[in-house]
Amino acid sequence: MARTNNVTELIISGLFQDPEVQRACFAVFLPVYLATVVGNGLIVLTVRVSKSLRSPMYFFLSHLSLVEISYSSTVVPKFITDLLSKIKTISLEGCVAQIFFFHFFGVTEIFLLTVMAYDRYVAICKPLHYTTIMSRSLCHHLVAASWLGGFVHSMVQIIITLQLSFCGPNVIDHYFCDLHPLFKLACTDTSLEGVIVLANSGLFSIFSFLLLVSSYIVILVNLRNHSAEGRRKALSTCASHITVVVLFFGPAIFLYMRPPSTFTEDKLVAVFYTVVTPMLNPIIYTLRNAEVKVALRRLWGRKVNSGLQ
Repeated sequence: MARTNNVTELIISGLFQDPEVQRACFAVFLPVYLATVVGNGLIVLTVRVSKSLRSPMYFFLSHLSLVEISYSSTVVPKFITDLLSKIKTISLEGCVAQIFFFHFFGVTEIFLLTVMAYDRYVAICKPLHYTTIMSRSLCHHLVAASWLGGFVHSMVQIIITLQLSFCGPNVIDHYFCDLHPLFKLACTDTSLEGVIVLANSGLFSIFSFLLLVSSYIVILVNLRNHSAEGRRKALSTCASHITVVVLFFGPAIFLYMRPPSTFTEDKLVAVFYTVVTPMLNPIIYTLRNAEVKVALRRLWGRKVNSGLQ
């Protein structure tokens, strides 16, 4: 896999060392992960079966929820099982695979959030042309481009990883595999690789964040020309999007924009964006969206009635 490898297996230090604390974390994070899968899965199912949720916004939301399930599942299941293990190990190949899928789904989410912002811009700023611009074909192309963008980004990360040499030690100071903790184990100088990661992850995150913030500023300015009811509905939808954007980008920018030479991974910040944020997204969208709540009630009522029959 790498130029010179005496290491085939990595030991993961984990989040905490105290067994009692680890068991307490297991009791907390297992329900959080299950809520993430069930909550996002319900959104995907509801959008697919509900005839009232056929607009592009809900099409993008269903893909975002699918990405959230995949993103969380890349890290959290192993993290949870490791909390009950005395020795936490992962193969070098498994570590590289985790890095690939973690960045793949993470950047796909960034592109989807950008697409959703564009959808809101067209809906609010160009309402008369919305159905023409946001055609079904364009929506599918935008989603496909989001997945492709995530794949290209992740391939860059993996190419960097495959150039590293590992000859010991093999203890990774984290609870999952990521590039910066892995760099600390490399036998060679990783200054150049650190700069590439800074550009590929850190700068990409902050530029995407600034683009999203700018788009929502334009949307808010244009809302002045709408009626009070129109402003209320638009603000409710945009508030959900902005909340998700801040929750996702805040930790990512904090972690990846620091210089590699002085980088110290903050595990608790990482827990927030790998475990907590994916669970919060479906809550944020459903609590502030009347149409989704109505569709969920109809879907639940349909399931109950079919069960009674």
